[in-house]
Amino acid sequence: MGHSHHEHSSYGRAFAIGIVLNITFVVVEIVYGLIANSSSLLADAGHNMSDVLSLVFAWAAISLAAKKPKGKYTYGLRKTTILVSILNALLLFVAVIAIAWDAVDKLRNPIDVAGSQVMIVAGIGVLINTITALLFMKGQKDDLNIKGAFLHMAADAAVSLGVVIAGLLITLTGKQWIDPVMSFVIIGIILWGTWSLFTDSINLALDAVPKHIKINEVRSFLLSLDNVESLHDLHIWAMSTTQVALTVHIVLAERQNDDFIIFLQDELNYRFDINHTTFQFEDKVIKKSCN
Repeated sequence: MGHSHHEHSSYGRAFAIGIVLNITFVVVEIVYGLIANSSSLLADAGHNMSDVLSLVFAWAAISLAAKKPKGKYTYGLRKTTILVSILNALLLFVAVIAIAWDAVDKLRNPIDVAGSQVMIVAGIGVLINTITALLFMKGQKDDLNIKGAFLHMAADAAVSLGVVIAGLLITLTGKQWIDPVMSFVIIGIILWGTWSLFTDSINLALDAVPKHIKINEVRSFLLSLDNVESLHDLHIWAMSTTQVALTVHIVLAERQNDDFIIFLQDELNYRFDINHTTFQFEDKVIKKSCN
């Protein structure tokens, strides 16, 4: 048997700073959204709040995933990162319903929107979300959870920029319908990213092969190795959003030493980012006699 493990770092300070900054901004957006009668500002607040929850859950999940296996949880709590991804997607769907409800009401019953206030508050959002995204820029290359946080914050900065544009157009044209229409644009952006997050998370929860790995390529690589006659019972699944596991039975022409196991571990990690591997080797002669 061979096992390889990959440890990922927890960006605790980055998460803490990002959460505090965004919670503060959400409060400001809600207060001024109500004062300015801005549907798009409230929509952006809802979007930002859902991302704050996403940061909290991701931080908690990464911390849990780092704990050593014990008791009945022989794999540890790595799978919590996948469960949190599903929860985050569901929270975003709830946020979309709330945003749409408010926007439809504003279309039916138009009210004056303070465009200049909307621009100022949303402009602050662009700054805060950009700063938060930069906190995760470096780590997003190595950790899918960190990458998710980076992309969420970068998207928030873009959405806040859209609200700034809405405020400017309202100020220049006086057309109040621009505000709820921008809310629907924000809804489209949220749904576009959330559906992908939801389906990917469900697939990982069902132990599907992670989409960045082509199982036929893994099989072909293993079969291309000298001394490998055949293989069966090849399984690849996600242990968490950052760790991929593989188990396989390999039929060998002749017995191999531990160096072969180390070689397989290193190559699978390097080529396919599969970092928890279990091999069962079978002798060709024994395999024939079993048949």
